[in-house]
Amino acid sequence: MDKERQIIHMDQDAFFVSVEIRKNPKLLGKPVIIGGGGDRGVVASCSYEARQYGIHSAMPGRTAKLLCPQAIFLKGDMEEYSRASHEITEIIADKVPLFEKASIDEHYIDMTGMDRFFGCMKFASELRQTLIREMKLPISFGLSINKTVAKIATNESKPGGERQVTFPELRPFLDPLAIHKIPGIGHATYKKLSEMGVREILTLTQIPQQLMFKILGQHGLSLWQKANGIDLSPVVPYRERKSIGTQATFESDTMDMAKLKAIITGMVSGLTFQLRNQKKLTACITVTVRYTNFETVTQQERIPYTSLDSFLISKAHSLFEKVYSKRMLLRLVGVKLSHLVSGYEQIGLYDIAEEEYSLCQAMDKVRNSYGAEAVVKASIVTQPPRDEKGKIIKYNPRKKKILIENQTEEEPEVRKRSKIRSFMSEKGITGTKSYE
Repeated sequence: MDKERQIIHMDQDAFFVSVEIRKNPKLLGKPVIIGGGGDRGVVASCSYEARQYGIHSAMPGRTAKLLCPQAIFLKGDMEEYSRASHEITEIIADKVPLFEKASIDEHYIDMTGMDRFFGCMKFASELRQTLIREMKLPISFGLSINKTVAKIATNESKPGGERQVTFPELRPFLDPLAIHKIPGIGHATYKKLSEMGVREILTLTQIPQQLMFKILGQHGLSLWQKANGIDLSPVVPYRERKSIGTQATFESDTMDMAKLKAIITGMVSGLTFQLRNQKKLTACITVTVRYTNFETVTQQERIPYTSLDSFLISKAHSLFEKVYSKRMLLRLVGVKLSHLVSGYEQIGLYDIAEEEYSLCQAMDKVRNSYGAEAVVKASIVTQPPRDEKGKIIKYNPRKKKILIENQTEEEPEVRKRSKIRSFMSEKGITGTKSYE
């Protein structure tokens, strides 16, 4: 164990909620929940006021509503959260020698050897104040000899706190804590250890390593080391994102192939739009499905570097047909593009892809000017209404005008709704994005 290391762990306090409060200060002090609005939705984040009711991330939205009926549910804006995260990363990158972005809202900073110039605790505190002042977002940090102890120290200082755990303070700090405070202990592991009577970190440190390996394998050895304050993992320098993905959970389980393929088409179109905006190409596509019994299956394929819609949509449909092997209802479908690199499409002189790429550029220009849903694939738009004979009911602006005039004051949102809908709002699903 290197006693001289100085590792800072910085973590935003209820990051998604804090961004929403910055936008709308009236939410301050109220139980706010991001996500979980639908019957099948899941809580993405929640305020500390909501946590007092037992609500936590990954909890079903239906359970959260029962625990706190007065909670304010917000859909959330991942693009805005990503933008705020990027701004925080830029501030940190400008002030520290080495850092690792562990997730959208947390960073590890290696300040080893910098004590000879200034105190690491003083530096970390000043950096925290700079972030609070410039971003108007709350943040906490922990400083210790490795990443594990620094992270635990951060969690113990939340919300809005800072804490240093030096090497002599290591055992007095860790021993009385509950084992679920150790990063990497999930519900199943916690239950297994609790059944053995292991509920505090001190008890875990007294179990022989051989027994931990016999019970939990390599993961057991890792937990034993963390409980003893041992973590040799380095702070890995910040790297560019290597994958981007999205997934959707249906309001009701389905096996409608036309609907599922339309959703996948919409997903791929949205991801390729992001790729081209970021001037990136992908070399691997992955499709994931989750059956009604929660069995999750994934299929992926390496492909030539590209960002074109038609090729990736075709590949996604092909992978979906392979991965959807059981004729069971599906509750979730997802698409991920990985092995990302910076660059542009390489198009042959007489390649038909040139026309498609020109079309994509024109569509992207419209989307960037008028919104991501300004131009969408026809296959993901809800079918037009038909009469009893199956004929399409033609659009009549005169009837629409009369309808709007007859609307009451309680229906202002109806007027604002766009005629063009993406699959996210029309197909009865809730979606999430993931970045790596």
